[in-house]
Amino acid sequence: MIRKISANSRYKAEHDWLTTYHLFSFSMYFDRGNMNFGALRVFNDDYIQGENGFGAHQHDNMEIVTIVHEGQLTHQDSMGNTGTIRKGEVQYMSAGTGVTHAEVNQDKEPIHLYQIWIMPDEQNVQPQYAQKDFSNISSNALVPVASGQNLLGAIPIRTNSTIYLCKLDAGHSIIHRLEHDRGLFVYMKEGDVEINGTKFEKEDQARIMDQDTILIKANTATEFVAIDVPMKLPI
Repeated sequence: MIRKISANSRYKAEHDWLTTYHLFSFSMYFDRGNMNFGALRVFNDDYIQGENGFGAHQHDNMEIVTIVHEGQLTHQDSMGNTGTIRKGEVQYMSAGTGVTHAEVNQDKEPIHLYQIWIMPDEQNVQPQYAQKDFSNISSNALVPVASGQNLLGAIPIRTNSTIYLCKLDAGHSIIHRLEHDRGLFVYMKEGDVEINGTKFEKEDQARIMDQDTILIKANTATEFVAIDVPMKLPI
């Protein structure tokens, strides 16, 4: 089954400093039928205005990955980590027993990022932090950037899931094999693809289950994120 959710079906929230699209129930958006996709709990597509951001707030028992597409984000947390996440970088935070952090756009220009939450395989573990530059990923391949499946080059995370980034040139295609009881979530950043014959364009999302072989073919130059997750909840 391939479920297509078009870009104009996303939940949009506008604040003075933030434009955000919630792909799953989050904050003021509640839809009992759209709480998660397997272990994938949150996917927010955020645009943060200059000199604004998220003040200090707490998380626990969640694997949190931030992918910065434009601009740079200043981070500070209760583990003692401080620094900047720049365009092309991926940040990972395992909230575990509890972490307080703040994320602010200190520049005047807006930034664009994805924030992804995946349910952990274990509860109440020691919090962790990591950050890595993926700005020069290879084209025409699924590149793992965060994974609990021991994939080379990816940031290790505490969930049996993998987040991939992909850039496909027009006319190129890739194949992804999906194991039993797993699903693949795809969110289009740019371009136009066909996934097992179904067309997806910018900001559309695919939620794929019960497909052994997934063929993604690019009709134009394309960028997307794909997340392979267990469909049975880990907790």
